[in-house]
Amino acid sequence: MSRDWKNRSSFLSRRNIFLGGGAVAWGALTVKLAELQLFRSEEFETKATENRIRLDPAPPHRGTVYDRAGRILAGNKRNFYVTLNPEEISNASLNVADVVKQLSRVLPVSEARQRSILQDAQSQERFLDIMVADDLTWEDFSRINVMAPELGGVTAEVGELRSYPYYAAFYHTVGYVQKANDKDVLRKIEEDLKAIGQTPDTADGQKRARIIRRLYKHPQMRVGKQGVEAFAETALTGEPGKTRVLVDAAGRVIDRLASEDVSGRPGSDIVLTIDAELQNYAIQRFGVEAGSATVIDVKTGEVLVMMSTPAPDPNAFVSGISQTAYTALLEDERNPLYHKAYDGTYPPGSTFKIVVAAAALESGKMSPEDRIHCSGRAWFYNRYYHCWKPEGHGWVNLHTGMQKSCDCYFYAAAQRTGIEKIAEVAKRFGLGHRYDLGLTGGKAGSVPNDAWKRAVMKEKWYDGDTISAGIGQGYVTASPFQLAVMCARIAGGPDTPAPRLVAHGVAVPGSMASDMGEFQPRSLDLVRAGMFAVTSEPGGTAIRYGEVDAEGLLPPPYTNARMSGKSGSAQVRVIAMSERNAKGEAIKNDKLPWRLRDHALFVAYAPADNPRYACAVVVEHGGSGSSVAAPFARDILAATLKADPGARPAFTPKAEVATLPNETEPT
Repeated sequence: MSRDWKNRSSFLSRRNIFLGGGAVAWGALTVKLAELQLFRSEEFETKATENRIRLDPAPPHRGTVYDRAGRILAGNKRNFYVTLNPEEISNASLNVADVVKQLSRVLPVSEARQRSILQDAQSQERFLDIMVADDLTWEDFSRINVMAPELGGVTAEVGELRSYPYYAAFYHTVGYVQKANDKDVLRKIEEDLKAIGQTPDTADGQKRARIIRRLYKHPQMRVGKQGVEAFAETALTGEPGKTRVLVDAAGRVIDRLASEDVSGRPGSDIVLTIDAELQNYAIQRFGVEAGSATVIDVKTGEVLVMMSTPAPDPNAFVSGISQTAYTALLEDERNPLYHKAYDGTYPPGSTFKIVVAAAALESGKMSPEDRIHCSGRAWFYNRYYHCWKPEGHGWVNLHTGMQKSCDCYFYAAAQRTGIEKIAEVAKRFGLGHRYDLGLTGGKAGSVPNDAWKRAVMKEKWYDGDTISAGIGQGYVTASPFQLAVMCARIAGGPDTPAPRLVAHGVAVPGSMASDMGEFQPRSLDLVRAGMFAVTSEPGGTAIRYGEVDAEGLLPPPYTNARMSGKSGSAQVRVIAMSERNAKGEAIKNDKLPWRLRDHALFVAYAPADNPRYACAVVVEHGGSGSSVAAPFARDILAATLKADPGARPAFTPKAEVATLPNETEPT
């Protein structure tokens, strides 16, 4: 065989090998293409869609808080807001500082807020949106919508913002919401992981933590910080959903897609037993005075008024209050941030004489006819205890002792009765207990006895302590809310329901207060008669204010109603002997600085002959309870009888979510 033939044969063999290999490769490629296009096209289409559609966490619609008549106390309004995303700004080859400066030229963004935005851009995850400004006018929103396409990473959005239509009237009770801080986010992560049995050191736990962090750093997300908003946070928040957003290869948001199927569950609506119009009236009646008022329906236990004044506007906290404004609130001597009705504890002063009178009768140590001579002061345990009336009241019994609020009578009543029986009756009347009402805070006050003092003060009870307790001073303290409960129980007797603030929407733990139980025959009647004498018999300390319906204008059955009550003045300082004159008179309240004046208290119920509503009023540093707090209580009870909210059941909300109001968007 010639060399040419051998070379040709070798070439043909190599060609056949290459052609065969190529055919195999092309065949395999054809099979793969067929598999991808014909059999796995749906799978890859889904993956491609996932690469350009992102699921962002979406805050749910927060539930509404209503008053008993269906008036909105905490709702949601349409919110125009602008955010920026540092990561998207960087992808667009822009600088965050330059974008913020450009936005500040057309938006109300202060220099302090600009610095805060830049700090957030440096400290938090770059993929998180940062709020630039919210609660914008339609005009501002429109201007940013025009600019946004030129500013990669800047988005103009429409969402929801918490709104409080009654402004300061419900700051303390309903509370407010605010943006979540780092502590809030960590707490939410811990709560969520605990609920699903995960820990932060697992892959699933870390993934879940990122989702929660992203949700609570969302520009629209708020958390309850006080009152009902904080207590019912889980119920009001609902279940968060997701928002589908269309993104490009760089992750920049191009469009927002339909997300109804992943929108989450709206929060629950909550109805309070409070009457918003009555609460507003009570605040207006106080005017510039600082203090609180509570009204309870004796028949149902529903809390109709629970106000504390002064108070800030909760709307100021929703988007973030300035440090200057918050410092001013902290430094205000009238304590606007303090829930005086629920968190405030005061010496109950002479309003506590109701308890001492009932305890003296229950113990059998004093009869209604026993008389005590008041000369203006009484000698107990090697010292004088003074009566509020320096010249004294003369001979008094239980009825006239309550009518004239004679301190000397109640010194003697307390000494004979003893602190243990007084403490027992005080608890039966509802004192010394923190009530779970469905809001944060609340104080138990103190109903002291020997065991209490040994536990708290680390010393035994002295006989002189009982004398001070007899007129509601010393270690005895109570909140205005507790004083209202006390008055309601006296008016209604053993069957008086436990107080409640929430009518619908969230579960509240039941009251663990002591049962009132049955009293000796006539004991409560004698105490009630003494309270009636205070307002309606000559010599009563509040005789001028007993007529609730002086003009006969209230509808039946309240026409010509009168109230029964008891005044009190609680000292905020110890009065030394050197401060009294030769007659034993102390310096008058109006001669003292405001912060050193006595607190003025009054508890009352009406109508006196068929009690329906009980009220407690405390005017901080108001001086005299009979001349300052009593007219407040009378007027608030008159307004309550006129409105008669207890005659109608509380509002029941509908299931659907209401349309969001917006006053700035043109129609």
